[in-house]
Amino acid sequence: MSQSYNEKKSKWEQQVKKANEKFPERKQPFLNKSEMEIDPLYLPEEESGYERYVEKLGFPGQYPYTRGIQPSMYRNRFWTMRQYAGFGSAKETNQRFRYLLDQGQTGLSVAFDLPTQIGYDSDDPMAEGEVGKVGVAIDSLEDMETLLDGIPLDQVSTSMTINAPASVLLCMYIAVAEKQGVPADKITGTIQNDILKEYIARGTYIYPPKPSMRIITNIFEFCAENAPKFNTISISGYHIREAGSTAVQEVAFTLANGMAYVDAAIESGLKVDQFAPRLAFFFNAHNHFFEEAAKFRAARRIWSKLMKEKYQAQDEKSWRLRFHTQTGGSTLTAQQPDNNIVRVALQALSAVMGGTQSLHTNSRDEALALPTEESARIALRTQQIIAHESGVADTVDPLAGSYYVEKLTDDIEQQVMEYIEKIDEMGGAVQAVEDGYMQREIHQAAYEAQKKIESKEDIIVGMNEFQTDDEVHADLLKVDEALEKEQVEGLQKIRQKRDQENVDQLLNELKTAAQDEKVNVMPHILDCVKAYATVGEICNVLRSEFGEYTGA
Repeated sequence: MSQSYNEKKSKWEQQVKKANEKFPERKQPFLNKSEMEIDPLYLPEEESGYERYVEKLGFPGQYPYTRGIQPSMYRNRFWTMRQYAGFGSAKETNQRFRYLLDQGQTGLSVAFDLPTQIGYDSDDPMAEGEVGKVGVAIDSLEDMETLLDGIPLDQVSTSMTINAPASVLLCMYIAVAEKQGVPADKITGTIQNDILKEYIARGTYIYPPKPSMRIITNIFEFCAENAPKFNTISISGYHIREAGSTAVQEVAFTLANGMAYVDAAIESGLKVDQFAPRLAFFFNAHNHFFEEAAKFRAARRIWSKLMKEKYQAQDEKSWRLRFHTQTGGSTLTAQQPDNNIVRVALQALSAVMGGTQSLHTNSRDEALALPTEESARIALRTQQIIAHESGVADTVDPLAGSYYVEKLTDDIEQQVMEYIEKIDEMGGAVQAVEDGYMQREIHQAAYEAQKKIESKEDIIVGMNEFQTDDEVHADLLKVDEALEKEQVEGLQKIRQKRDQENVDQLLNELKTAAQDEKVNVMPHILDCVKAYATVGEICNVLRSEFGEYTGA
C-alpha cells in the first residue's frame, strides 16, 4: 500500500532536519533580492486544477498573458536582438551600427550623449567636456542623417533611449525616414519617452512634470495619427532597478508610472484603445535567475488585468505588456571583467525564459568604459547562442508549472499590487514622485543591498570574494578628445548655411503653440527639425515657456 502524500511529506521533513544537523544550511533564512523567503521545496497546491490554471496562467497569447503575449513565442521568430550603441560622433556610431547589423543584430538601439539627453547643443557651456562621452552627440537633423546613413528605415526597427527631448529626436527620425522615401506610417521602433522615471531614478529631466506629461500625450496623439507602428513610450523599470530598487519595486513603480501615462492620455481626450496597443515597457535582468523570470511573468499578468478591468480596454492588444530587456549594468564589476560575460549570459537567459520581446546584452567591459567592438560582439554572440544552441526557445514558457516559479510569480504579483494600491491612495504616480515616496523606497533598498555586499552576506565573485592581485584589463575604448571641437565646428556650419529667418519664424510658432495647452506641439517641432533647428534651440524655446524642474 502506497504511503499518503502527508506521510511522505512528513518523512521528507524529518530527513531534512537530520541533514541540517550534520550540515547546517548555508543561510537562515534564504532570501531573494526582493527580501522574499525562499522555501526549501515547493509543492502543488491542493486546489490546483484546470480552473486555477485558466485564471492564473491561461494559454500563451491569451489573457492574462502569464505565459507570453504570442501563442507560439520564439517557435515562430526569436526576440529582437538589439545592442545599445552610441559614442563620439554620428559617423563613428553609424560605423558601429553597420558592424553590428553585419554580425546578425536585428534592431538598433541608440545611446545619446548627456548634453543631447538634457536638451543642450554641443557648443553650449553646459555641454563642455561631455560631448560624445556616454553616447552619440546629436545636435541637428544633419547629425541624424549621418547616424542613419545607409540603414534602411523601412526594414530596421530602432529604439532610442531619449526622454525629455524625445519629441525632438523622434521628429528627426521621421524626417530622415521621409528623406529615404519611407513615410512615417511605415517606420517601426521605440522612443523611451518615460519622464517619470527620470524624476525617480535617473535625472535627465528638463521640464516640470505637468508640461512633460503634456508633451508625452502630444506624442501619443501625433503617432496614433501619423506613425501608428512606432512605440510611443517605453515605460522603464530598468533605471529604477539600476538606482537600487528591488525586483518588486521595479515592477510596481514602472506599472504605476504606466498607469499615470494612461490616465494623462485619457484626460487629454484620447480613447484608451487609441494609444494603449503602442505602449511598451523596458525592464532590467539581474542575477537571481528565477526571481527575474517570475518578475516578467507577473508583470504581464498584472498589466493585462489593469488594462482590462481598471481601464476597460476592449482591444486585446491593449492588454498585452510588450517589453524590452537589458541585462543589469549595476551588476557588472570592474574587477575580473570577464566574469561579466557569465553574469550577462544568466541574465539574458532569465529574460528569454520570462518571454521578452527584445533584448540587449551588456558587454564585459562596461564597468570600465564604453564597450569595445570585440566586447560588443561577444555580448551579441551570447544572445545568438541562447537562441540557436540552448534549446530554450523551442517550447513556450518552459518554466511554467514549476512549483517554485508559479509561487514566486504569485508572490511578486501580490507585493507589486500592494505598492500600486498604496501609490493610488497617494493620488497616483505623479503625486508619489513629487512627494519623493518612490525615491525614498529605492534609496532604502539600495542601502540595504550595499550593506549585504560590504558584510559579505551577499558574495560578488571577484569583488568582495575570490579576488586576485594580478588583474590586467584589456584595451578599453576611448573617445577622441578632438571630437568635441569637430562637433562644435560642424554645428556652426549648419547654422551658417540654413535659412535663419525661417528657423526663427518656426521657433516662434513653436513658442506660441507651447503657450496653448490645447495645441499639439509635435507638428511644430517637426517643422523646426526639418529647417535644421537644433535640439538645444527647440528645447530652449520650451524651457522659456515651461520652466525647468529642480527636484522634489
